[in-house]
Amino acid sequence: MKGDRVEIVVDAGDTTRTYEVVASRAGRRVETAVRRGVVEVSEVTRSGSIVRTARFMATRVLALVEQPVPREDSSEKAGQSGRPLREDPET
Repeated sequence: MKGDRVEIVVDAGDTTRTYEVVASRAGRRVETAVRRGVVEVSEVTRSGSIVRTARFMATRVLALVEQPVPREDSSEKAGQSGRPLREDPET
C-alpha cells in the first residue's frame, strides 16, 4: 500500500548507513526476503511485477525496520457509524 516503507541500517566499515525503500504509488507494496546471505527489499505492484530492488549482504545488515501504513479493518469501519457503542448490560 502506498506509504509502506522499510528502513535498512547497514554497517559501512567505520560508520553506518541508512537506506529506505518506500511504496511510492497507490497499489504498490514493499516486500522483504532473505536468500542465500542476501537481504532483498523490493517495491512490487499489484500484479506482482518488481519495480525496484535493493540488495544488501546479510552479514552487513544491522537492522531491518518494516513500517507499514495503518490499515482500516471492516470492524473499525463499523464502529465509526456516529453512534456510541453500547455498554454491557448490568445483571
